[in-house]
This record gives sequence, C-alpha cells and structure tokens, in this order.
Amino acid sequence: MSTFTTTTYLLCVAVGCLSVLIMFGNLLVIISIIYFKQLHTPTNYLILSLAVADLLVGLLVLPFSAILAVSSCWYYQDLLCKVRTTFDVFLTASSISNLCSISVDRYYAVCQPLRYRDKINVRVVVIMILVSWTVSAFFAVTVAILGVNQGSNRGCVLFQNNSLAIMGLVFVFYIPTITMLTIYLKILTVAQRQARSIQNVTCQSKKSERKMERKATKTLAIVMGIFLTCWTPFFLCLTFNPLSDYTIPVALMAAFKWFGWSNSMLNPFIYAFFYSWFRSAFRMIISGKIFQGNCVNSKLR
Repeated sequence: MSTFTTTTYLLCVAVGCLSVLIMFGNLLVIISIIYFKQLHTPTNYLILSLAVADLLVGLLVLPFSAILAVSSCWYYQDLLCKVRTTFDVFLTASSISNLCSISVDRYYAVCQPLRYRDKINVRVVVIMILVSWTVSAFFAVTVAILGVNQGSNRGCVLFQNNSLAIMGLVFVFYIPTITMLTIYLKILTVAQRQARSIQNVTCQSKKSERKMERKATKTLAIVMGIFLTCWTPFFLCLTFNPLSDYTIPVALMAAFKWFGWSNSMLNPFIYAFFYSWFRSAFRMIISGKIFQGNCVNSKLR
C-alpha cells in the first residue's frame, strides 16, 4: 500500500509539473502572437494554432491520464478512458495537421517566394486552421465511438478495431509524416540552391529577407523533427502491437506515450532559442511590461 501511495504521489507531482510547464510555455507563445502586432503574420497564426493544441494537452489530456493511471477500480473508468482518448486523438491529430500546414507555408515562402503573399494570406491560413481542427475533431469522435475499449488486462486500449487502427495510423500519422518529410526535402534542395546564389544578390534587403525565410524554415523544420522524434516510437509500437498479438509491454507503451506528450512542452523553448523576437516578447510578458503601458506596437528585436 505504501509503495502504491508513493508511486501515485510521484506520478501526480510529475504530471503536475509537466502540465504547468506545458501551459506556461504555450501561454507565452499564444499571448505573444495575439498581443504584439509585429507577430501578426500567417506563419505565426499557424504557430498559434499549434500552441493552442499543445496547451490543451497540458490542460486536458495529462490530468485525465494521471487519473486513469492511479485509479484501477474507478466506477467511471470506461467513460474516462473514452474522454481522455477523444481529447488525445483530437489534439495529436490537430498538432500533426498544423505541422503539415506549416510545411506548406514554408514551401511557398522558400520555393515560390513571388507567389507566397498571394497563396498564403490570413484568409487562407484561417481556412487551413479550421479544416485541421474540424477534421481532427471528426476523427477523434469516430475513434471514441468505435475504437476504444476498456480491456480488463490492458487497461485503456486504443484502436481495438483493426480496420480503424489501420485507418487511424495511416491517415493521422504516416501520410502526414511522409507529406511533411517530402515537402521539407524539397525545401532543403531549393534552400541549398538559394544559398549558393545568394552571394550574387546585390540588394542587401533582399539578401536579409532570404536569410530570415531560411532561418524560419530551419526552425520550423526542427519543430517538426522533434515532434516526430517524440511521437514515432509510440506510433511504431501502436503499429506492431496488433501484429505481435499485443505482446509489447503496457509499461513501454505508456512510457512512449508520455514521451510523446512531453513534446508539447518543447516548442516554446525552440521558439525562444531561435527567434529573438519571441525572446523579447517572452521577457516583456514575464516582467509585466505589457501591463505597464501600450506595448502592442513595440519593436521586437
């Protein structure tokens, strides 16, 4: 009993700390983009949508998961399992969809810069965001209705329906991942070609603009890479678990799942590390300067 109590206590503390870090970091991103006019760009609106998904992971998914982990005999555990899984699938699919949208944005910014402002504007970005969240919500509800069972031996099990499992893995993870990797490989090829030709550009402002686009693309590619690093082990286990007659240990699946959720904490640190204007915005918010005067039009450096 004491061991269970200690384990429960440590798990609750760990989940609480992770939830606070996720919510704090992503709130900084959300407030920065909404408040400062300099950050009102189509690319940043996509980052805002991604930050909202990450924030909701810390606010909704982690607490439900902690309750499921520590309460093995709760009367409403089956209902809680479906609620947790609905939010989990919804927010994971939303994150992947937003990352796909960001890759499309970067493709036009780097590969077709002359058409970028026509192809990627605020209206188009809003449509992309709405489509991402709507499709993700529809799929999450479908999974909750058809694909989640409360197994007596395996706990809260996702994708018991094999046909739904295949559809979920293909459409939620594998197709978006292959699409993003293909787009970023194309971007990398074009960026390398631009890097060789940039020396011939005499206009300093044009040269600076190209460097900024390349840096933004590199940063967002790192965001995508870290996302895939965190989530690929879990999705691979989810893929091979039915094929191995569910022989993969539950503890290993759970560890990979928590590793995936921890990704929601990392993106704000990436933005702060690579983007000086996000660092400036974070400092102004944390220090309370935005409450001392009108800083909406402040120049972020």
